Amino acid sequence: MAKKTATKTTAEPTGEAALRRRILEAAFSAFMEAGFAETSTLEIATRAKVSKRDLYALFGSKHDILTACIRERAKRFQLPGETPAPDDRESFGRILATLGARLMREISDPAVITVFRLAIAEAFRAPEMAETLNTAGIEASRSAVREIMARACAAGLADGQPAEMADQFAGLLWRNQMVSLLLGVLDRPSEREAHRRAEAASAALLRLYPAPDQSA
Repeated sequence: MAKKTATKTTAEPTGEAALRRRILEAAFSAFMEAGFAETSTLEIATRAKVSKRDLYALFGSKHDILTACIRERAKRFQLPGETPAPDDRESFGRILATLGARLMREISDPAVITVFRLAIAEAFRAPEMAETLNTAGIEASRSAVREIMARACAAGLADGQPAEMADQFAGLLWRNQMVSLLLGVLDRPSEREAHRRAEAASAALLRLYPAPDQSA
């Protein structure tokens, strides 16, 4: 008798969680196609195949839906919690290059760029959306990069202020590319290009911030 092989499946959300996900996916799709102002809650409910009553039971307003969409997609460019600590200049540069490439690829994803555009478009009418994007995504990633810089400085691998170093690295990594992505005049960088840019930014940062015994 043939032995049955168990197939491992990933549990899908059910009940309210599944309903919430359907609404957010439908809303984000509509926002991407027509923009926030032109998308009605009826359109979102129709796409999600739910009633407006169910929609308003989970979200108080269209702005609440957009805020939730922003919060969910902002998680895309948070860095992993357990980043290895550098133990020499070479590993410091390698860690920076790896994190930089990941940030560049995640933040330049079309869905994330759309989130930025939506938050910018609503910045005056609903500033809390920009704050959500900043707190849930941008500041979280900056904090992770600052932590790497702090570890490197504490280990005597670089002579500088971690916050300043993190800002310098972001500037070296992105230059003016983010503006071009938001304007739609530049394509998302390939993985190869992202790694090349991140390695160049890492090497430039190490030149700017030598180890204490090298800067004398």
